[in-house]
Amino acid sequence: MKIRALIVDDEPLARQRIRLLLAEEKDVEILAECGNGPEALAVIQRAQPDLLFLDVQMPEMDGFGLLAAIPPGQMPVVIFVTAYDQHALHAFEVSALDYLLKPFTPTRFQATVQRARERLAAPAKDDTAVAAVLELLGRQSGTSPYLTRLSFKTTDKIVFLKTEQIDCIESAGNYVAVQSGKDTHILRDTLNALESRLNPAHFLRISRSTIVNLNHIKELQPHFKGEHVVLLQNGKRLTMTRGLREVEQAMKFN
Repeated sequence: MKIRALIVDDEPLARQRIRLLLAEEKDVEILAECGNGPEALAVIQRAQPDLLFLDVQMPEMDGFGLLAAIPPGQMPVVIFVTAYDQHALHAFEVSALDYLLKPFTPTRFQATVQRARERLAAPAKDDTAVAAVLELLGRQSGTSPYLTRLSFKTTDKIVFLKTEQIDCIESAGNYVAVQSGKDTHILRDTLNALESRLNPAHFLRISRSTIVNLNHIKELQPHFKGEHVVLLQNGKRLTMTRGLREVEQAMKFN
């Protein structure tokens, strides 16, 4: 039996790579390729593919928005294929089969396709691996509209960090540096996007390039020409351009 696959990614080269890799999988038939969510939704409703290779960040409708729009009973097996590792936990929560981080190896891709075969051969079987991850992380879907963890790609795994363990986050161009204790994690994201997903009761942007965890502030110290610096509990000093009273007020109600 042929596995009917749909590839959804706004980057033509990314779609091409998946297409070439799937050419080696003789039991997989590519139904279509789509560059955006609305187009993909129309294909899913019309053709009902078995397997969906899905990017996260796309114009008009992102990957999670597409999944939310798929009618009941038409959900294919979902494999996320993306360069952004911070969405991994959310992908598990929507029952994705796997989460491929670009760039991935052909061997990793082949293993994912094999998992898809097994899932499609026994669709009623629970994905115990995903369930175990969620149980281990202690996440309960819907308990908070804000992030409670960030995820970071290492050489061979994805590491999760509780937001409460974050000391500060500093902008580095198209990336951010997340500091937690002695560790610094690099995440491909913008400070603006990350700020919107963090709980404002615990995180405050103290300058154009820095977000700080209010629970980790030790002191506010006078600096130069009326400016102040934030001293964290770990000893790190951060320049503050936000008004002193505003930061003091945020600290009082944190």
